Amino acid sequence: MSPHGRPRARRDPLGLVTGGEGAITGTVVCAAAIAASAGHVSSLGHLCLAILGTVGVYWLAHVHAVTIGSALTHRHHPVVAFRHALVENVPLAGASVVPLLALLVCRLAGAELRTASWIALIATIGLLTVYSYVAGARGGLDARGRVASACVGAGLGILVALLKLGLH
Repeated sequence: MSPHGRPRARRDPLGLVTGGEGAITGTVVCAAAIAASAGHVSSLGHLCLAILGTVGVYWLAHVHAVTIGSALTHRHHPVVAFRHALVENVPLAGASVVPLLALLVCRLAGAELRTASWIALIATIGLLTVYSYVAGARGGLDARGRVASACVGAGLGILVALLKLGLH
């Protein structure tokens, strides 16, 4: 509680906890970028660029779509709609931070690029699982429903891992 008796706002600048749709979408896009490029690049730098480039292009496309949609649907001025879209879509880009950190930490610890990419991909599966469990809890599901929700999130991540296996 703040000194004024109001609940303190949680700090979540990247929207990883409060980002909802953007955090989930960004995590899946990041996982797909890891899956698609990990076997085709020879260095950590190239893999990071592939991930950041893919997430960046997807983020820009989403910002553009939200801007245009807001201007068309709600008749918002395009500049106002663009500012709103930038803020609304931070979680989509922010979701790449955890998998990138996992990748970097693993490589710095001496893991081969292939191993580090698998660990980063597993981190995205973990994030999707946790996001889905928390969503179930916040949505009022009982324990069984929360676990089912978590399994759906994990399943989405596992589909991306199967993509990686199929590509390499």
